[in-house]
Amino acid sequence: MRLMHIVDSLEFGGLERVVTDLAIEQKRRGDTVCVFSLLATEGLKPELEAAGVEVIVGHKRDGLDIGLILRLRRAMAWRNIDLVHAHNFVPNYHAAAAIRTMFGGPAQVCSLHDMGFRLEREKRLRQYFLWSLRHTRGVAMVGSQVHGRYVGDGLVPAERATTVLNGIPVERFRWTPERRRIARERLGVPEDALLIGAVGRQVALKNHRLLIALMPALLKQHPSLHLALVGSGPLEAELRAQAEAAGVAARVIFTGQRKDVADLTPGFDIFAMPSLTEGLSIALLEACATRLAIVATAVGGNPEIVRDGQTGLLVPPDQGEPLQAALERLLADAPLRERLGQAACDWVSEHASIGALYRTCSAFYQRARQR
Repeated sequence: MRLMHIVDSLEFGGLERVVTDLAIEQKRRGDTVCVFSLLATEGLKPELEAAGVEVIVGHKRDGLDIGLILRLRRAMAWRNIDLVHAHNFVPNYHAAAAIRTMFGGPAQVCSLHDMGFRLEREKRLRQYFLWSLRHTRGVAMVGSQVHGRYVGDGLVPAERATTVLNGIPVERFRWTPERRRIARERLGVPEDALLIGAVGRQVALKNHRLLIALMPALLKQHPSLHLALVGSGPLEAELRAQAEAAGVAARVIFTGQRKDVADLTPGFDIFAMPSLTEGLSIALLEACATRLAIVATAVGGNPEIVRDGQTGLLVPPDQGEPLQAALERLLADAPLRERLGQAACDWVSEHASIGALYRTCSAFYQRARQR
């Protein structure tokens, strides 16, 4: 099949990571695949090109860009694309506009990766997107929470809706003693110290401030404890100041934006996700594949990945006491960490590997082309 993925950009993020891994897997299995980025981009572009996946950059301007639609149409026609897979709202309505002006154009499908709160705030975006859905043969919602939101609210017809899980290349995240040793060296954490890690942009919704606020109490019980925050964002300076004011700056590691996240997470003992909201988190799937004991808030798609007491621990959002209790429970119980981490690894290997996502998408594409 000749496939084109359309994304807003390829800068580092969960959606972009999934599209990159899926496109590389499709290329590996014999499909002809390209990725069209609406915005000028770098990020994951070199990784795609190194794997032989063509990246086309649309240089989008603000609003509905007619020139971009023409460039998109040309790119589809010249490559004789069979199926276009758009990811989220803006890529979908640009794809629909391009295909509608083609004779015998490709089939179009869409993946929705989040709960769509932008559609409530931006009326014109909602109008364009709803128009594009009339010309979209299949819509894949990432997780049952997202499916319930769009189908339940009448935005997506049930007969064209399906649910998928994100997928990751699990082998990239396999835990070994050697990978743990190397990760500890890179992070500057002693081998015998306890380490809680979190991965994500440093924005309010990720709620890193709560982890830092709990560090003084956790250190009283576990004096060797460190906290690693992998990622960057607009709140980094504020979080650094919070750690300094709490007297724990020496134990909180800010790594900044990293390309080697998969090489750092094996150094964690516990993966913490105190988010106020989440979709179907790629970082959480990667933590499962790394065989980490997980503490996550029971929001969004987190309960679809973490089964409380089986593949990790779930706690209410933005409540310090339950989060502290769950972290202390895991810090004090190495066998429990091992059991939960192994169960999480087994689950992600079976249900959310990149191979599983490839098979799910292939079936989704076939159903769409038959409509």
